[in-house]
Amino acid sequence: MAAKKISPELLGFGGEIKTLRTAAGLNQEQLAALVNVTRSYIGQVERGVTRCRRDFAERLDEKLGTGTQLQATWDELIRGTKYPKHFVKFPKVEATAAVLRAYESHIVYGLFQTEAYATALIKRPEGVAVRMGRQQKVMSVPCPQIFVVLEEGVFYRPVGGQEVMHEQLEHLLELSHKDEICLQVIPMDVYVEEARAPFGIATQEDRSEAAYIVNAMGGETTTDENQLAGLSKSFARLQGEALNVRDTRSLMRKVLEERWT
Repeated sequence: MAAKKISPELLGFGGEIKTLRTAAGLNQEQLAALVNVTRSYIGQVERGVTRCRRDFAERLDEKLGTGTQLQATWDELIRGTKYPKHFVKFPKVEATAAVLRAYESHIVYGLFQTEAYATALIKRPEGVAVRMGRQQKVMSVPCPQIFVVLEEGVFYRPVGGQEVMHEQLEHLLELSHKDEICLQVIPMDVYVEEARAPFGIATQEDRSEAAYIVNAMGGETTTDENQLAGLSKSFARLQGEALNVRDTRSLMRKVLEERWT
C-alpha cells in the first residue's frame, strides 16, 4: 500500500510545534501529559500525519507559554491567503526547516533580497511586507543552515537600478560571511544540464522534506520522494559546478566595483 502523502502545511505546523516543545525542554511524552493526549498523537501531529483542531493549538500555546503563536500558525494554515496561490504551501515548511537549499537562475534568492530589491520586483507594498516578514521569520536566531546557488547573470541583471543593485550586492557579501550561509555562483561560461528551473528544498530536523519547484504555471510544492531525490541530486551537481565561497565573494566584489559603483 502506498504511503500516505503528507501535506506541506501540516508538516510545517508540526515542525513549529516540535521546535517550541524542544525549546521548552520537553519530550513528546511530557508534552502529551500536559495537554492530555497520547505521546503517539503528539508524534503524529509533529510529523504532519494528523491535522489537529484549533482548540488543540490553543492548549499547546497555553502549556508551552507561547502566547497565540501556534494558534496564529494554525489560522494561517487554514486560510492560506498571505502568499501567491502557487507558493502558499512552501513558506510553512521553510519557516521550521533545519536546512534550506535553493537554486536561482534569474533573480536573487527571496530570503536574501533587500527591501528595495524586493520592491522593484513585487511593486505592491503588501507583497513586499510579506516577503520581509518571511525573511524575518526564517532567518531569526536560530537561523537554519542555508545553501544557495545563483547564476552569475543575477549579479548583472538591473533590478531597480544602480543604487538598488549596489545595496543588494553589498548585502549578499555581508550574508556570505555568516556561518549559517553558503552562497555560491555558477559562472556564465559554465553550462549545467540540471539547471532547468529554480527550486528550493526545505529539510526538517527529522529529515522530512518538501520542495518548491518553479514551473510555467508559477510553481508547485511537493513532498514526493522521487522528485525530492532528483532535486537533491541536481543541487549537488549545481554546487559541484559552482565557484567556491571565497571565489564567489571575489566575483561579487568585482561586479560591484565594475558594474554597480
